[in-house]
Amino acid sequence: MPMAFEAETLLAAQDIRVAFFDVDGVLTDGGVYFSEQGETLKRFSILDGYGLKLLRSVGITPVVITGRDSKPLRVRLAALGIEHVRYGTEDKLPAAEAILGALNLAWSQAAAIGDDWPDLPVLARAALAVAPANAHHEVRAIAHYVTQARGGEGAAREFCDLLLTAGGHYRRLLDAARGPVA
Repeated sequence: MPMAFEAETLLAAQDIRVAFFDVDGVLTDGGVYFSEQGETLKRFSILDGYGLKLLRSVGITPVVITGRDSKPLRVRLAALGIEHVRYGTEDKLPAAEAILGALNLAWSQAAAIGDDWPDLPVLARAALAVAPANAHHEVRAIAHYVTQARGGEGAAREFCDLLLTAGGHYRRLLDAARGPVA
């Protein structure tokens, strides 16, 4: 059984065709780890990654716009098959608008999840704005939905499940994952 989402939230998510994701604080726990050699290390949730794959399978385009760039991030997003990514982008709004234009989509077809001030311009324009449970209070204040999970600990998957539920895909995908019942 999918999570219970409010009817108003499901209605806002019904026509979503593109989902914008921040990385640090959404796809990761927001921490930045450095090895002794100075390499940046990141921890990603497998649950979140599978959610992004599920979105792609139903025709919702996952897009990542992040203020950082690192080899681990590039490796992870490539492994997930994410085609639309903007790295090292502090001003996220122009990047989001360019991607919407390239996909021939409007803000009314966009959802976004973010956790801090750089995400506010995108969240404010999206038809559905989502914040992880541990997002900055200003982000939670404008969100249509705040996840129960924290960033890097299933918040992105909860966002994906919301979109899959609103689009009527969740049950079908779950039944297919379970396989035939004897």
